[in-house]
Formats: sequence, C-alpha cells, structure tokens
Amino acid sequence: MTTQNSNAALIGGTTFHDVVSAENGATYRIFIYRPNGDAPKEGWPVIYMTDGNAVIGTAVDVIRAQADYPSGTNVAQGVIVTIGYPVDAAYDPLRRSWDLGVPPGKTYPPFYENTPPVKTGGAEDFITFIEYQIKPMVEATVPIDRKRQALFGHSFGGLFVLYSLFTRPSAFTTWIAASPSIYWEDRAIEQFYPAFAAAPDTNAGAALYLSCGAYETENLAPFQIGAPDEAERLAQKKVTLNDVLAIEMRDRLNNLPGRPISASFELYSGETHMSVLPVAVNRAIQHAFAIRKVPSD
Repeated sequence: MTTQNSNAALIGGTTFHDVVSAENGATYRIFIYRPNGDAPKEGWPVIYMTDGNAVIGTAVDVIRAQADYPSGTNVAQGVIVTIGYPVDAAYDPLRRSWDLGVPPGKTYPPFYENTPPVKTGGAEDFITFIEYQIKPMVEATVPIDRKRQALFGHSFGGLFVLYSLFTRPSAFTTWIAASPSIYWEDRAIEQFYPAFAAAPDTNAGAALYLSCGAYETENLAPFQIGAPDEAERLAQKKVTLNDVLAIEMRDRLNNLPGRPISASFELYSGETHMSVLPVAVNRAIQHAFAIRKVPSD
C-alpha cells in the first residue's frame, strides 16, 4: 500500500485561541467553529460549551452532518464556542472542578499522588470570564444573534449551567444541563434558587433542557452488575439519582408564576454518566440551532 500524504487531522472550520483570564490569571483554550458563507442578517446563533476539549469534535461533526439537511434534522448552521484547557486530554480534572463548582466550594484530597488538593467554588469567576472576555472576543470577529445564545454543560458542567441560570438569567436564552450534579456538596446549588425564583429575569422564550442517561438512575448498566464495586455503585446512586433531582428541578421551574422559563427533561436509553456525553452534545446542537422550536414537556 502506498501512502501519498499524511497530515494531522483537523476539525473543519475550527480554530483555537489560548486566552488568559482576567479573573484568575489562568490560560484557557477556546475552540471556535464558524460556518462557511455569510451570516444571517440578525447574526449567527451561538452555543457556548464547557469541557471544550471533550466536546468540540463531536459538536462540530454534529452540525456539519445535520445543518446541510434541515428538512430532515431541523438544524440550522450556527457558531460553536467551547471553553477548555491547553492540554491534550479530554479533561483537566483539577481545573474543571474549580471552574464549574458552585461557591463557596470545598477542598478535597488530591486526585493523584504529588498533585495539588482539589478545590471547588470558582463558578462565579468562570461565568464572568465567559461573559466579559469570551463573548466579546467572539462577537468582535463573528456576527452573533444575541437573542439566540445557548449554554451547555455536562455533569459539573450541567451544575454550572444551573448556577449561571440562577445568577445571570438573561445571559443566555437556551440552557442545556446534561446529567447536572445537583446533589453535589449537599445540593449547594439550592442556595441560589430562591433569588432566581423571586425575580427570574429571563429572556423571552427561555428554555432549560435537562437530561441524563438511563443508567444514572437507580439502575446499574448491565456490565456493572456483578462487578466487585456493585454495592458501592448502588449506594452512590441513592445519593446522585440524576433523573429524580432533574425532574424535581424541571417541575419547580415550570410551576413558577408566569412560567418565565420552559423546562423539560429527557432520559437517554442505554447510557451511563460518562457514555451519555456524545448523545447530550448531539441534542444540545439540535436545541441551540433548531429552525422550528419544538414544544417541551
């Protein structure tokens, strides 16, 4: 077999930019996908996504595969911005714990030997970074429709989406929280709910899409049954139960006077907390760039 050309495979239509945060002095890697052609007169819709390294490839593949066939997908073109870290791995566990954790946060033992303690609680700095550095950077080079801005996060990222909704309800219109860790730190997210419920200053048409995998519930995945840690996993599920907590959140939001935000929940068959990510990214793109809005439950 003769190989004529070998090069690194790139993500089509995507650039990355290393940006230093004015909030904490740390460097973030920002991936930006921009569609070909001219923007609509109102600008492109845009989605901002946490865990940028882990989601950028999937997100771009989703929109490239679907946006050219809108009659069969209901997906239009848009801009994808993912916020990650200058690492080759999918995640930087230490930094994401801080960035996505709601304040005041706590300190935990190191993940690995000879690494720093794990700290949470930096979500306010992180949403400020997105609002006052990343959004202006994107809008300086890409025409954006500010009425069609979405925020996506998974796990801790889903928790961050809820924190951002409760503390900056007009920052985005579409909110997508996949497998949100509502249980985390004795449900610390709850301290921010009352102020939001009392004055939910959301944008017109605001929607929250909650979701999780079928094996994030009280059920174990088939490959987990009979494993040495089966009892431990079952005990942990009694604490996390992402379906129960997300459905409870959906119902509370939908019962707010005037229904300032439409909340829905979707369960993904056959998926665990980690395997659900590509499915959730696919659905996030469909929600953020939908041509016709589909009524939620």
